[in-house]
Amino acid sequence: MGRVVVIEFVTVDGVVEDPDGRGGTPWGGWAFRHGPDSVAGDKFALGPLMDDGVLLLGRVTWELFAGVWPGRDDDFSRRMNGMDKLVVSRSDVDITRWVNSAQVKGDLVDAVKAESRDIVIAGSVGIVEQLRDLVDEYRLLVFPSVAGQGRRLFADAAPDLELVRAEQVGQAVRSVYLRK
Repeated sequence: MGRVVVIEFVTVDGVVEDPDGRGGTPWGGWAFRHGPDSVAGDKFALGPLMDDGVLLLGRVTWELFAGVWPGRDDDFSRRMNGMDKLVVSRSDVDITRWVNSAQVKGDLVDAVKAESRDIVIAGSVGIVEQLRDLVDEYRLLVFPSVAGQGRRLFADAAPDLELVRAEQVGQAVRSVYLRK
C-alpha cells in the first residue's frame, strides 16, 4: 500500500466545509475571500505525487472538480487532469466527464489497501473519516478565517499528529502533519 495523504482547505476553527461557497452555506466561501492566488496552483506542494500518485475523491468533490479542471490549460491544471482519479460513490458516476477517472468498486478500505501508488485525498471529508486509520499525512492550508459552524476535519477524536512543517503560503499557512 502506498502512502495516504489528505489535503484540505481549513479555517482556523477547523471547518473544511464549503471553502469556495458553492455549497451555498451562509459561512461558505471563506478560502476564496483571500483572492484567487490563495488557492491557485500547487499550494499543497504535491510535486511528484501528482505524477506518480492517484487522486481519491468522493462523488460530490469529484463532480465539483470535474466541472472545473477539464476546462483549464495551465501547467498545474494539466498535471491535475493527467492524474489518475478514483471516485467513491454508491451510485454510478459518468466517469467520462473527467479523463483518467475510475469508480471504486467494492469496499473502500480494501481498495485503498490494494493500491500500490500514493493516494491523495482532496476534500471529501467523509472519505477521510472512513480512512482515518490509514492516513499517513495531512497537508492543511489554514486560512485566517473563522466560520463558526460547518463540518470540521476532526469532528470526533483526532489522531495523534506530529507537525513536521509549517510555512506561509499567501494568506494561508500550509501545515504538514504526520500521524504518530
